[in-house]
Formats: sequence, structure tokens, C-alpha cells
Amino acid sequence: MKKPLPLFRRAFLDSWRSTLGWAAGLTAAIFLYLPLYPSIGGSPEMQEVMKAFPPEMIKALNYDQITSGPGYTQATMFGLIGFLLMTIASVAWGAAAVGGDEESGQLELTLAHGVTRTQVVLERALAILVRVLLLAGLVFVLILLLNDSAELNIRPEHLLGTSVLFAGLTMLSGTTALCAGTVTGRKTFGLAAGAAVGVLGYVFNAVGRQSRDVEWLLDFSPYNWAYGNNPIANGADWAAAAWLWGLSAGLVALSALALRRRDVGT
Repeated sequence: MKKPLPLFRRAFLDSWRSTLGWAAGLTAAIFLYLPLYPSIGGSPEMQEVMKAFPPEMIKALNYDQITSGPGYTQATMFGLIGFLLMTIASVAWGAAAVGGDEESGQLELTLAHGVTRTQVVLERALAILVRVLLLAGLVFVLILLLNDSAELNIRPEHLLGTSVLFAGLTMLSGTTALCAGTVTGRKTFGLAAGAAVGVLGYVFNAVGRQSRDVEWLLDFSPYNWAYGNNPIANGADWAAAAWLWGLSAGLVALSALALRRRDVGT
């Protein structure tokens, strides 16, 4: 009797070291930045430092609310360090899932073992999803544990909603990498496409917040879809979450369709 989800289990188990590595990086960042908030977040010294920076830079870095616990957590973890680490991880996993295997010739061997092309895409996308959710869950738990000692004053339900948006935002970059790698059969194109979603989303948000003349850029920024209403302070925009996760599902479906309709080669 065949075990269920063989490709998922293989993809997930083969990447356990990298998953632990990304988990260690996120943990280190959380314990490095968040415990510092009581001493620097609302201090007069921090207020003076903030005044020394140009307002445009403050908005670009999302530091305009950094003097509150939720704002500090959003700016340092969900909006910058955590976003960077999770995006790199998801893009790398997505680009390698099909495009990387095709470049190395492993995809032909996998398909020769009685699995369908749709199965390859769906199970490997599931492996990416589980890893992203595990890392986002880790971030949620660690911040919740530090909430009192670091004086962050974050409402748990707002933290949960932000974590869902955080996972959806980084998953979108990963599924974009998966789709581009599947359509082209090249890992490099997957990396470029996934990175473009993360980088351009961040840049469009930074530039779009500078003036009303360029606010239209915010409509094209997944980063702004996720964080535009400051969810860790005000609660998640669940419509935005549905949009992010829906786009990811659509990209996975497109990847499965693309692999079914083209030849696989080295």
C-alpha cells in the first residue's frame, strides 16, 4: 500500500535543515530586536533620533509608529527583518520546487515513477505552504511570549491576524517563484520573479507613501495590501488576507496547468 502524499513528504523532509536554519534566524532576530523596545521604543532619546531623520525616510522604512509597541514590532519584524528572511526562504523553495528539479534533470526521474505532473506541483506547493505556516507560527508564538516582558502591549488577536497576513504575503512570493520556475523550466527565472514580487511590493509601498501624487502605487503593492492598515495595532484586513491567499492558490493552479501542457526537458 502506497503512503499518501509521497512527494510532499519527500520535499518536506529533505528540507528540514533549511527550515530549521530559517527558524533559527527568525528566532535570533526576534530575541535581538523586541526585548530592546522598553529601553529605546518610547524613550526621549528615540524621539530625538526620529526627529533627526527626514520624514520621507521615516515613512519609507515604516518607522512613523515605531514609538509604540505594536508599531515597533510591525516595523522591525513583520515589515523588515522577518519579511526579508521569510521572503528569501519562500522564494528559494518555490523556485527549486519544479524549475530547480527540471534544470538538474531530477524532474524527469520523478515523473517516471508513476506520479502525475499535477501531483508534483500540488504536493510540492503544499510542502512550501507547511514550511511557511510553521515559520509564521513560530514568529507568532515567540512574539506572544515576549509580549509582556518586552512591554509590547499587542493584542493577541491582532498578532494572530498579522501573522496570517505575514504568511500570505511571503507565500505570494513563493508561489510566484514556483509558477515562473514551472512555466519556464528554469530556477533562475523563478528566483527573479519571486524576488520581484517582494522587492517591488516593498518599493511601491515606500514610494507610494511619500505623497498623494504617487499613492496609486500602493494599489500594486502586496506589501501594502497586507500592512496598509497597520494590522498589528488595528486588526487584520481579512479581505486583504483572502486576496493574498487567493492569488497564491491561483498561481499554484496555473503552475499545475503549465506543467501539464508543456514538454519537460533538461
